[in-house]
This record gives sequence, C-alpha cells and structure tokens, in this order.
Amino acid sequence: MATTSSVGASGGLDVQGLVSQLMTLERQPIDKLNTQVSSYQNKISSFGTLKGLVSGFQTALQGLNDNFEGFTAAASDASIFSASATSAAAAGTYALEVTNLAHAQSLVAVGQTSSTTAIGDGTATTITFDFGTVSGGILASGVYSGAAFASNGSGTKSIAIDGTNNTLQGIRDAVNAAKIGVTATIVNDGSGTPYRLALTSDKSGVNNSLKITTSGGDGAIGALLAHDPAGAQHLNQTAAAQNANFTVNGIAITSPSNTVSDAVQGVTLTLNKLTTAPATLTVARDTAAVKTSVSGFVDAYNALVSQLKSRSAFGSSTDTNKPALAGDGTVRLMLDQLHGIFNTGASGTLTSLSQVGITTKADGTLKLDTSKLDSAMATNFSDVTNLFASATGYATRLKDWSDTVLAPGGLIDTRTQNLNTSIKGYNDQISRLEIRMTTLKKQYTTTYSNLNVMLSNMSSTSTYLTQQLSKL
Repeated sequence: MATTSSVGASGGLDVQGLVSQLMTLERQPIDKLNTQVSSYQNKISSFGTLKGLVSGFQTALQGLNDNFEGFTAAASDASIFSASATSAAAAGTYALEVTNLAHAQSLVAVGQTSSTTAIGDGTATTITFDFGTVSGGILASGVYSGAAFASNGSGTKSIAIDGTNNTLQGIRDAVNAAKIGVTATIVNDGSGTPYRLALTSDKSGVNNSLKITTSGGDGAIGALLAHDPAGAQHLNQTAAAQNANFTVNGIAITSPSNTVSDAVQGVTLTLNKLTTAPATLTVARDTAAVKTSVSGFVDAYNALVSQLKSRSAFGSSTDTNKPALAGDGTVRLMLDQLHGIFNTGASGTLTSLSQVGITTKADGTLKLDTSKLDSAMATNFSDVTNLFASATGYATRLKDWSDTVLAPGGLIDTRTQNLNTSIKGYNDQISRLEIRMTTLKKQYTTTYSNLNVMLSNMSSTSTYLTQQLSKL
C-alpha cells in the first residue's frame, strides 16, 4: 500500500522511492551475511595479533634456553687485555702475563722530492711480494746482515708498474688496489726529499715479514723497492714482524696475532699492552644474561596471556562491544594448554618456578622476584638450568607448545583456515543474492512504473467523465 511519501511531485507514484524501500527490505539477508563476514574477518585479525604474540613468546623462550649456555669473560684490567667467551668455555680463573705484543713488519723507501714525479723510464716492471720469516743475522739501522729468509708458503703476489703508474702515488695505489696483504702509504718526513713510500704487512707475526723482488727493464723501480732480508735491501725496516708472547697460568704461549682464540677453551683474548704484574681472567656463567632473558620470558608470557583472556572474554549478553573472539574455543584451549604446562612440575631438585622467584598473580600473569632468582643461580646454577632448559623444563615445554601452535595445521592455522572457509561460503551466498537483487529491482521498477501509467490513465478518464457530466 502506497504511503504519502510514495506519491511523486506530479501526483503519481514515486517509483524510485518505492523500489528503494522494497530493496532495503529485500537486502536484509545480504546485510546480515556482510555483518557475519566482517565479524569473521575481525576474528582472523585477532588471531593474527595472537600469532604475533605467540611468536614473540617463542623467541623469548629460545633466547632463555640459549643464554643458559652462555659465559662471560672479564679482565681484571681492561687496558691490558679484553676477552669474550662462547658456550664452549668453562668457568674458571686464570693468571695472564704479556711479555710481547704481536706486530706487523713495516718498511720505508728512500725519500723522493715529489710524490707525482715519474720514477725511472716507465719500462714495464713486475714487483713480487713474498711473506715469510727472517732468522739469524744482525739488524742495524733498519737493515739485516747475515740473515736468512724462509717463505711461509702462502704464495707470492705481484703488481705491474709501467709508464702509467711509475710515481710514488701510482705505486701506492697499485699496491692497495691489488689487495695482496700489504698496505702502502706515503709519509712526508719534512726533509729535502720528504716523500717516502711506506709498506706494512697486513698480518702481524714473525712469519709475515716481506721479501720484495723486481723483474723488468726499469732499474730505478728495483733500486727503490727491491728488498731481500738475506741479500740486497733498498728499504729500511722501521718495525719488525713480531709474535705475541704471554703466559696463562704460567704456561708460555706464542701467537702471530694479538687476538688469540685457542689459548683458553671457548675464550677469545685481545692483548692490548704488556703487563708489569699478572692480570686475572675470570670466566663465569652469564647470570646477567639469564636474568634478562627470564624477565623477557615473564613479560612475553604476560602479554600473551593478557591478550588471550581479554580477546576471548564473554562480556554481558547486552554488551555491543564484545571482543572479536568472545568465547572462542580455540583461544580457551590455548589457555587451558598453558595452564596445564604450568601446573605440571619439572623433574629435578627444583620443580616449580616459584622456587626461582616466578609466581602467578590473581589475574593469571606472572611476577618475577629477581633477588630470589639471583640467589637460586648463585646456589646451584645447574638446577636452575634444569628447571628451565631440560627435557621437562618449563622453557622447553613452553617452546614445544608455541612451536605446535604456530605450525601449519596448528591451532591458529586451523582456526584461521576454518574462518576463511566460512567467509568464502558467505561471500558465495552474497554473490547469488546480489544476482537475485538485480532481477528483483528490475521487476519492482517495471511493476510500479506500469502501475503509475495505469493510475495516470485512470486519472485522465476520471477528469474527462467529470467534465462530461458537468455539461448535462
């Protein structure tokens, strides 16, 4: 039945208005389906958030387990040496004395008046570098006499000098570009011939001394750079190649480098200066890292549990802002599984997290007493490790749980797939109904348009008859 609002300005039916009102009623099933789709999409979004929180919890658990294997290495005097330790280290205290630091050999050429003036006639010359050990003889004013040279077997390296690079700068750049284990620089000593080419081996240690030979027709290049510790030497040695010499608990150790990783198991030492009295290296369990990881575990658990609870809360029956996952069975199952893990003790001397200062608050989240944790680690670190990282330890079981929850086919993946399947089903229904809506709209428009024409014709007939009757 047409209402007042259904009458058009010309007195006929408002066809578009009528059709719009009817289509609003007809579309109610689609609107309900769209609401359901939106609800399920919100659920998927919430599970995405929970997945991120479980992943963060998983990372915290892995870091906690890893840190139980960690050690620290500390020097009594960091100016003498520094140290770091890996999980292969063992707790202990070591006395360390340094009598020599490792050095790389440095050689310097005779001075030139210019760093850019050509040396020699530019004839192609090959400069070959060999690395090895200088032994015997006497060193005076930077030159050896009566010494021997033995190659270390690492192989020779060569560069080519010709008319394009036969200056100090050109030689320097050629050496550095070749990356042959030697660094070249130019030093200005302020004399009348101030520019001097300096060559330094990239590696320290006595077996990395240099022997330099030249071959080719440019004698000026040979006269500048040829250097055989057992023969003619045109370079002066300003620093000798030297090994580091030190003792650990009285045991003499020699190293070609000041960074030593094989003197104390699992410990890397970096020697900085000589000692005048023994320094102390202390290797111990990294309890600070463990405490930080335990705190991170508690924080990650609390963030996860708080979200699981808040996103699945039922709320009241009249609450229009219920969480997207209110009453969701998957979320409730995740919470039940977590509670089951915490309600089952670990095997060993320590069986409960409360024994290391982790207690459960009224809202289900955890609280950490760091003092109690410190005391437990100081009393018996291995028992604390077992409580968390053993096969029955809390971190191990919780890590297994998080791996399972996040795995393909796990709780979150399965629930998300089911929601996506439901959304697809609803969208298919919506597509079919939209086709029907198009047909209905055409039918309603045709029907009411025809009715409008009929009413217009009836109105015209009525007017004609009234006029005719008035003439009688």
